[in-house]
Amino acid sequence: MKHSIHPEYRPVVFRDRAAGHAFLTRSTAAADRTVEWEDGRTYPVVDVDVSSASHPFYTGRGRVLDTTGAVERFNRRYNR
Repeated sequence: MKHSIHPEYRPVVFRDRAAGHAFLTRSTAAADRTVEWEDGRTYPVVDVDVSSASHPFYTGRGRVLDTTGAVERFNRRYNR
């Protein structure tokens, strides 16, 4: 492995603002801000829009996207 070409791999807190959930993991993601974690140490923090705590697939709160029957109309129109 070549030296000094790889980004720093360090502990980073990812925070999902929508769900109010945060988790500590290791990453190369760059962050400008920091947060004090439960262990009393300060870590870089990356705010994300969606995580497994708020994504409908993982939470089971999925919704049907084709409520107007557009797929069925397309299939009928073009005989598919």
